[in-house]
Amino acid sequence: MPHRSPGLPGPAVDRLHLATGLVLVLSGLLHLLVFAVDGGPWDGPVSWRKPVTFGLSFGVTLITVAWVTSYLRMGRRLRSGLLTVFAADCVVEVGGITLQAWRRVPSHLNMETPFDTAVSMTLAVGGGVLVVLLALFAVSSFRNRPTGPAGMPLAVRSGFAVLLVALASGAAMIARGVVLTRTGHQEAAYHSTAALKPLHGVSLHAVLVLPALAWLLSRTSWSEQVRHRIVAVGVGCYAAAVAAAGVWAVLTY
Repeated sequence: MPHRSPGLPGPAVDRLHLATGLVLVLSGLLHLLVFAVDGGPWDGPVSWRKPVTFGLSFGVTLITVAWVTSYLRMGRRLRSGLLTVFAADCVVEVGGITLQAWRRVPSHLNMETPFDTAVSMTLAVGGGVLVVLLALFAVSSFRNRPTGPAGMPLAVRSGFAVLLVALASGAAMIARGVVLTRTGHQEAAYHSTAALKPLHGVSLHAVLVLPALAWLLSRTSWSEQVRHRIVAVGVGCYAAAVAAAGVWAVLTY
């Protein structure tokens, strides 16, 4: 099965994904500056927090997925195609959230006007696309052992497994909010996601932290056995953090 050298800059399409991710990160940082100048609340459904955090999170996630999937044993064309759709979806998500922030209206679960409903539904559908794409990458990581230095296969598989928790919690937030919105509890819908946000946030970036740990360890002179054990400990610690966030979600849901 065609596969390029893992962990290295690849074809032009890979560089395009990395550049797109960087633009999204810069968008988040730019809106942090806007917040510093314009002020206003940091929390709540209408704030500059959303374009900041979503720009940074989606940008980092896109860069991460573009890098980490280079360790997967899957065809180059399939991987590039999935990454292209993923990158476009990330742009749509951040773009919709940023647009609504400048309009000073909520971006998610907002059914106040036909336009707001269209934006909200686009973001919801985009979230569904993200779930499908990342689930496909996760399945690929478990079907065929990822490549890479000692500990990297474990890190990649664990990262994608924890990422599935983030996707599930994100879907749960959207589902609960939609139900509240459809039953006439619009304001409650805006605040219904608070309990799941820590779980979603913690589990979202395991796919970066754990492979990055394996990559950093590969730069040391330690034996493969030692490096693999350290990655295993890192996986255990991350799992404990996710479990703690899960307990918090259950207690406060």
